[in-house]
Amino acid sequence: MFKKEITRLLSKYVKLSKGQIFNLIEIPLPDYGDYSFPCFFLAQKLKKNPKQIAQELADKIKPTKTIETIKAVNGYINFFVNKSAFAEKVLKEIFKQKEKFGFSKKGKNKKAVIESPGPNTNKPLHLGHLRNMALGISLSNILKAVGYKTINVDIINDRGIHIMKSLLAYKKFGKNKKPDKKPDHFVGDFYVLYSKKEKENPKLKEELQKELKELLRKYEKKDKETMALLKKMNKWALQGIRETYKRFGMHIDKTYFESEHYEKGKKIIQEYLKKGLFKKNQDNSISIDLSKYNLGEKILLRADGTSLYITQDLYLAIKRWQDFKPDKMIYIVGSEQIYHFKVLFTLLKLMGFKFADNYFHLPYGMVYLPEGKMKSREGVIVDADDLINQMHALAKKEILKREPKIKKQELEARAEAIALAAIKFYILKFDALRDFTYNPKESLTFEGETGPYIQYAHARAASILRKANQENKNIKEKPTSNKQVIKEKQEYLLIRELAQFPSIVEKAAQRLKPDLIANYTYKLAQTFTDFYTNLKVLTQDKDERQERLLLTQATKQVLANALVLLNIKPMERM
Repeated sequence: MFKKEITRLLSKYVKLSKGQIFNLIEIPLPDYGDYSFPCFFLAQKLKKNPKQIAQELADKIKPTKTIETIKAVNGYINFFVNKSAFAEKVLKEIFKQKEKFGFSKKGKNKKAVIESPGPNTNKPLHLGHLRNMALGISLSNILKAVGYKTINVDIINDRGIHIMKSLLAYKKFGKNKKPDKKPDHFVGDFYVLYSKKEKENPKLKEELQKELKELLRKYEKKDKETMALLKKMNKWALQGIRETYKRFGMHIDKTYFESEHYEKGKKIIQEYLKKGLFKKNQDNSISIDLSKYNLGEKILLRADGTSLYITQDLYLAIKRWQDFKPDKMIYIVGSEQIYHFKVLFTLLKLMGFKFADNYFHLPYGMVYLPEGKMKSREGVIVDADDLINQMHALAKKEILKREPKIKKQELEARAEAIALAAIKFYILKFDALRDFTYNPKESLTFEGETGPYIQYAHARAASILRKANQENKNIKEKPTSNKQVIKEKQEYLLIRELAQFPSIVEKAAQRLKPDLIANYTYKLAQTFTDFYTNLKVLTQDKDERQERLLLTQATKQVLANALVLLNIKPMERM
């Protein structure tokens, strides 16, 4: 909050732009001050020891009404602010901006297109898709919070050998049956059945593989019967998938279908073959040597003329640019595709498309079960719907322990919100690239680093404010200067934490890191818990009561703002 003033003070003596100084200012541990400026990078320029530079600068900079103390410690200049003035400023900003506190317009007039989650139409969504969606939704919310217009796009993988497996199993064993369960699960059962039949009987396996090749050949020739069956099963799968999207909070602005685009990249490959960028090999395949970019040789079109994923993705990358002219195009795709996207972006640049500089791949790691890796072909998978239902049931049990007479409708709504919070927060608290093991029971606990714990902190703040209102001691909308007397450590640590939210949002947007928001939100909830556990909020001292109620109101607002960015519902009651 006082970074601008510290920047102004430093700019008199440090030969850097105000923007550079501002960006270098850090938030140290509480005992070391409120703000800190490192002097290490100045050592080479000034030919001095960082400790000496820090001490000399600290001696020159004079305290102000708001910056009370300036100390040099181990190469850093540490600034200690006037706690009451600091609290006043932070609270005024929160009460003025309310649900917009922490947000900015730095990305105004800019567009970001985010691709997520890219399902297949041969099976329902699983835990990996939930990670993809949680990242996609939160990233969209974070970029909106800094002023971007965000557009969420989806690529539906609705063709290929894996889709044909579920088609063939239905054709042979489905007996024209209609879905008797959620339709994507119905389709997925046939995908699992195909693999099961192959394993059961070696003779049948050979027969099935012959029929599979024939079915694929019919699809490629646009056989009417095959296309009608594919359309029907894809429709079932998408109907079920979109139900899960809605439940999880996933909104899609535009959908692209692989079946409509996979052939369209061929013309682009042929065009740049003629231009001499690509080469035709002896077997008639088309490739490019990317060795000087440490990417080896990449086949772009097979010898038989059929396309690959890179063929399709080149076309789609150009199409997205034509459709939206985005300032950022972000692909949320698993880390196993890091090489693929390096190749894609390199190719686009070599083809002369400058927009490729603004195309990004946000890779994410594997999610494991306590018992190991998921295998969709064998049906050993954490199904997204089953997981949400399981979490919903566990949440209901927890609520009923605390509130046995709760109305059924309220019970269901509260359980759903808590279940989804448990899943989303557990996923988002990890750096996207990190692999982790999902533990359902651990994610649902009301204590520790979980979504329900943070929801409970918000609900606790709401409860304190309700109780204050019931006692006819309503808090004022805006703090007044003579009321902000910060006496206790827990009060100041809470103010300090609240003040950091805007910079955390900005960093999360710049670095495409929703985990920064998740971890900040947990720390804020912890700090608030420490505050109300150690200090009585509804004290008899009117001024003290007023101050602490204002802190509670402000914390409730910032927790809500942060939870919304994570696509988690703030709870008034738990």
